[in-house]
Amino acid sequence: MEQSLLNIGFGSTVVAERIVAIVSPNSATQIYLSSPIRRLKDEARKERRLVDVTHGRRTRSIIIMDSNHIILSAIHPETISQRYATLRES
Repeated sequence: MEQSLLNIGFGSTVVAERIVAIVSPNSATQIYLSSPIRRLKDEARKERRLVDVTHGRRTRSIIIMDSNHIILSAIHPETISQRYATLRES
């Protein structure tokens, strides 16, 4: 079984087949203190499942993996989605 690596910025890659979702942390529900995305990120941090690959930059996308790991990236979700679509086509 061949696995494809997806570039998520600054030299970091993930196995594309294991991605469940790519979401933006700036969704409209983020306004509330207990937004679903914020809760997801906080729970992952507490359970040591959070991987931060932003290199100190602003988090622009959150990648949810099938292993329940949450990955923070400084690349826009649209860019990661385009890379994913290109990878799937080839």
